Amino acid sequence: MKIGYARVSTKDQNLSLQIDALKKEGCQKIYEEKATGAKIDRVELKNMLEQLREGDVIIIWKLDRLGRSLRDLVNLVSEIQGKGAGLKSLNDFIDTTTPQGKLTFHIFAALAEFEREIISDRTKAGLESARARGRVGGRPKGLSKEAQNKAIVAESLYRQKQMSVNQICKHLSFSKATFYKYTKSIKTLEPES
Repeated sequence: MKIGYARVSTKDQNLSLQIDALKKEGCQKIYEEKATGAKIDRVELKNMLEQLREGDVIIIWKLDRLGRSLRDLVNLVSEIQGKGAGLKSLNDFIDTTTPQGKLTFHIFAALAEFEREIISDRTKAGLESARARGRVGGRPKGLSKEAQNKAIVAESLYRQKQMSVNQICKHLSFSKATFYKYTKSIKTLEPES
């Protein structure tokens, strides 16, 4: 079965160009989505993937209508192929139901993997260079001056027993976990008897 997927990024945009092309291609069912590609939870895409059966072919106007990034696209196509289905992009000349289309897509996948490895290598090299210069990544140890002041106020209020921990947290605008972290950084609090 030929299944179409059409997506535009905003509610103001029109799907008709994509839908016309998908109907012309012979799609028996078309899933329509008005959501940004960056949005992780695309309901119609999810529905389409759940309904997908072996032998189905998903047809899209362009690859960017399906995936948010090359990595996302590779993952989606792997999921589609894992169900025994194929993908055809009308404007990118990719059809994973043919040997040439599979090769083209595998080249894309290899490029995506290569890109991930280059980014990882650059990150590692940058960290090593920073360490060599005596810099350490991550957050600085301890509390900032503002946090130290809040910790002192929080501990003082706690010791006075005039406010509960919840009240102190609300008064100082932080969570219970932050309260215990702040006060522990000064010294361990032990409830007085």
